[in-house]
Amino acid sequence: MTTVTAPSDLVIDVTNLTKSFGDRVVVDNLSLTVRKGTIHGFLGPNGSGKTTTIRMLCGLLTPDSGSGTCLGYDILTQSESIRHRVGYMTQKFSLYQDLSIRENLEFVARVYNLDNPRQKARDAIERLGLAGREKQLAGNLSGGWKQRLALGACILPEPDLLLLDEPTAGVDPKARRDFWSEIHALAAAGLSVLVSTHYMDEAERCHEIAYMAYGKLLVRGTVDEVIASTGLHTWTVSGPAVHKLQSELEEREGIDMVAPFGTSLHVCGRNEALLLSAIAPYRQTSDLIWTPSEPTLEDTFIELMNLSKDNFQ
Repeated sequence: MTTVTAPSDLVIDVTNLTKSFGDRVVVDNLSLTVRKGTIHGFLGPNGSGKTTTIRMLCGLLTPDSGSGTCLGYDILTQSESIRHRVGYMTQKFSLYQDLSIRENLEFVARVYNLDNPRQKARDAIERLGLAGREKQLAGNLSGGWKQRLALGACILPEPDLLLLDEPTAGVDPKARRDFWSEIHALAAAGLSVLVSTHYMDEAERCHEIAYMAYGKLLVRGTVDEVIASTGLHTWTVSGPAVHKLQSELEEREGIDMVAPFGTSLHVCGRNEALLLSAIAPYRQTSDLIWTPSEPTLEDTFIELMNLSKDNFQ
């Protein structure tokens, strides 16, 4: 089978992908590139089309229109070749609950016809810190250990690309941190990663991010580039009962978003002069402390959601 020629530094290069289910367009003319050896974050609200996009990239779904390559293979005609070189970790734990860690990994090794599947499983167990637990049934593991096992199964056949669909949903912060340490180690060794997530701290660990809302890719770049793209100006206000101000501030011209952060509010606007005018009366209140600040990725995420049109409507 002939491999499609693609830029050598791109593992994903797709243009105008579109996918509909019935009358609803789930992915709408999406174009995306992912560079080799990078961790690319895929952000967006539920129902934005992230999972559908991932499934088109790895050959599990055929787009209605559009074109492109994944690992140099045509996503329309060479999906089987793509699937052999991609590790896909789904949102739902998909290994056998009634098999042990070792048995699951040996099974995956045999499915991929790997030499010496028992040794491959032992190596994966050691690498992922699963030693001592290899006889535990997968169904009895906590969320964090299931996640670690699923990652081990994905990397067992030594893929060139990992597609991770919200892999850390429902696991504790330490398990998430350990998971991301392993992902960065894999990327440093040359593996490319596309990961969807709702966690802002995880998005900030990515080399580049793309934000998708209701079927459309709105913005992509480094975290700093994505934050700058919204043009938000931000002030942080703190003080007694500051959260009672939120609804009042949201009604003022020049304030485009108010978001609570702990004991303070982030007050944002796209027009700096209008924002300053809107908050001026409140800056005279002695028990309120106003501080100019930089917009966060979460501010950006909320702003992009506010500007997006829900494709269910």
